[in-house]
Amino acid sequence: MDAIDLRLVDLLRGSARLSYAELARQVGLSAPAVHERIGKLEAAGVLRGYRADVHPESVGLGVAALIGLVEDSGADTDAVLGALRALPEIESCYFMAGVESFLCLARVGTIAELEQLIVRLNRIPGIAHTRTSVALSTKWENRPRPLTG
Repeated sequence: MDAIDLRLVDLLRGSARLSYAELARQVGLSAPAVHERIGKLEAAGVLRGYRADVHPESVGLGVAALIGLVEDSGADTDAVLGALRALPEIESCYFMAGVESFLCLARVGTIAELEQLIVRLNRIPGIAHTRTSVALSTKWENRPRPLTG
């Protein structure tokens, strides 16, 4: 990736709705050249998708929790991951170094729904226990770090 590719990625991270013409204007290339570059970035897996950034509370997902999961010593990590992937409440999942094997961001509508999720998580074969922290408010999230100066 060269400096123009990095700038295109940076611009798209800020607003994936920018037109090829606008992207081209901002990087000093033609729209067809930008279209070609973006196609290559998509094919290479740099750009993985485009999505709407929806305010969770506006769609009934006002409770955010970070849930640490500790695997037991005989856990099948792939099976645990498959079980986690099947839970729509889990928005993000990170494999961790340290005591907890996974750290998951879950979004639900109510504390009662969070309780039900935690019960289900603790029933997954290979999970020894969980540790949950509930977010009281979101100050920011998904803030893209600038890739270029």
